[in-house]
Amino acid sequence: MSFRTRLTSFFVVIVIAPMLAIGVLAFRLIGDSQRGKADARAAGLSAAASSVYDAAQARAQAVATALAHQVELSKAAATGHNTGAQARLTHLATQAGLVRVVLTIGSGTPPLVDVGNGQPGAIAPGAAMVAAANGRPAATIEVSELTAGDYIQALTTNNPSVAVVVRQGNVTLASTIPAAAGHRLPGPGTVRLNGSDYRAITTLHRGVGNKPVHVTMLLNLTKTEASVQSDQLLAAIFIAGFVLLAFAFSIVASRALQGQLGRFLEAARRLGSGDFSSPVPIEGRDEFAALGNEFNSMSAELEHRLDELSRERVRLRESIRRIGQTFASNLDRPALLDLALKTAVDAVQAGCGRATVRSVAGEPLKEMARVGQLVGFDARIEEAEREALSSSALREASHGDQFVVSVPLGPAEGEHTPRGIITVARRGRAFDEDDREVLRSLAAQATLALENVDLHFLVQRQAVTDELTGLANHRRFQELLATEMDRVRRYHDSVSVIMLDVDDFKRVNDTYGHPQGDVVLAEVARIVRESSRETDYPARYGGEEMAVILPRTDLQGAYVIAERVRTAIAALEIPLLEGRGSLRTTASLGVAATSTGSKDALIQAADANLYVAKHQGKNRTICDATAAAGADIVTAE
Repeated sequence: MSFRTRLTSFFVVIVIAPMLAIGVLAFRLIGDSQRGKADARAAGLSAAASSVYDAAQARAQAVATALAHQVELSKAAATGHNTGAQARLTHLATQAGLVRVVLTIGSGTPPLVDVGNGQPGAIAPGAAMVAAANGRPAATIEVSELTAGDYIQALTTNNPSVAVVVRQGNVTLASTIPAAAGHRLPGPGTVRLNGSDYRAITTLHRGVGNKPVHVTMLLNLTKTEASVQSDQLLAAIFIAGFVLLAFAFSIVASRALQGQLGRFLEAARRLGSGDFSSPVPIEGRDEFAALGNEFNSMSAELEHRLDELSRERVRLRESIRRIGQTFASNLDRPALLDLALKTAVDAVQAGCGRATVRSVAGEPLKEMARVGQLVGFDARIEEAEREALSSSALREASHGDQFVVSVPLGPAEGEHTPRGIITVARRGRAFDEDDREVLRSLAAQATLALENVDLHFLVQRQAVTDELTGLANHRRFQELLATEMDRVRRYHDSVSVIMLDVDDFKRVNDTYGHPQGDVVLAEVARIVRESSRETDYPARYGGEEMAVILPRTDLQGAYVIAERVRTAIAALEIPLLEGRGSLRTTASLGVAATSTGSKDALIQAADANLYVAKHQGKNRTICDATAAAGADIVTAE
């Protein structure tokens, strides 16, 4: 595509297309503005019409209330005869200028009196209750002083461009446009009548006999549409003029730029071929001359940078290998994997990548780190990772301009499959042997670092865990209890301790041997661990004695948990190693609690209660021994 074509396309994109969009928007805004004004005026007229109707209805309501106190009406309501009421209401209607008066007893019955029944189009009624006697239903008087014709005349006197239609049900009571009688009038909306468009707004009011009255205000839109067309034509002329002016300017600018850019194009071609010896010719002192100077400076700098880049790449490779050596000291697994992945992506100039590892042997790989966007590489990544996982070796996958490399991380101790995979991907250039060697080196260093992390946490776990029972060891028990006692002194909470001793454990060792005794201890420890809460700390205190720290727990709560442990141990059936039957065992437990005391006093109190449990017959829980040391130790009475 030539420069002129691109400049023309650029002109279309930044000038013509926006101006067309602006024109469409301006046309819409002009139309919406004029129609909005019409809507506002129609809404104002509708509000005025409603105000007139409501005022007439209020006056009728006042008259109805006054008529309800007439004696003749009360008698008619009491007797059910219109004697006297018909004449009285006729006189009052004439005197008050009422167009219709209706007296009805109860509901669903014909009117007892109907003055003005022949008067068409009575609207805006007011109603009032007339007291009745002798247990007869209450009577209702309803009056109206306004007809639909008078109502329309009042609305259109000062608004000749406005049409009004008053309907009750399907009957048109009055209308200034006869053609509207057969049309459905929206509210609000636009309707076409007699070749003209009208903006219609319909309001609902109460009519005679509680039948709804629909009042529709119709505003002629002929002037509005003419104003819209005039404004739109003016906008179109303005936009067309602007587009023509911009097009002429673009032609002049295009011809001027083509000659000046031709020289830069030729110089750029020389640079592209690796020829840095011919500078760009410079003429004049304008911006193009300044650009030529910068172009020549860039050429010299580029030549220098290419040499420096070659040396820098060698240093980068070496730095990456040194960075890999730091992995061994990192104990944060996610951070380590993130560092390894970012280093791999930077080392081979990849566009994106991810690292996946197993948390536990046998589990599927889980993504732990990601760099860049992997969208579009999914199929190739899945292929490369699957082959790398099955072969435990670096594998590649490619399709078109997509290139992916997956390198496995070495297996954990005792396993045969990789513990994870580092995958990198890029477009446009395949990975060479140098890239593959760097990835293998990084994977080896990351594997060593992961092994160091696993070893660190294994040693840390072994330092605080009893190997036989899996419970916290004695040292860890003392550390945890000391921490809880600090919290008790700071927040005045309670903490409890359960001391447990397996009954007659020596007899088990003497009868069945120490291996069987180890099985008994492991099973009892399992019961203690499963019976404890998530917030509790079970531990092996020493020998066949175990303990549980219960934070934020008073004596009664600790006693309940201790009893749960004791009953579960008593129900336990432990298989004999010889394979002939099983044995049962029991345990004695001592419980103590404190909210202010010392760690040693709390342990002594629980141990004293354990001693009492032993001497009272074993297989029981004691928390009320008088041997508790210190007044601050809580015991049950």
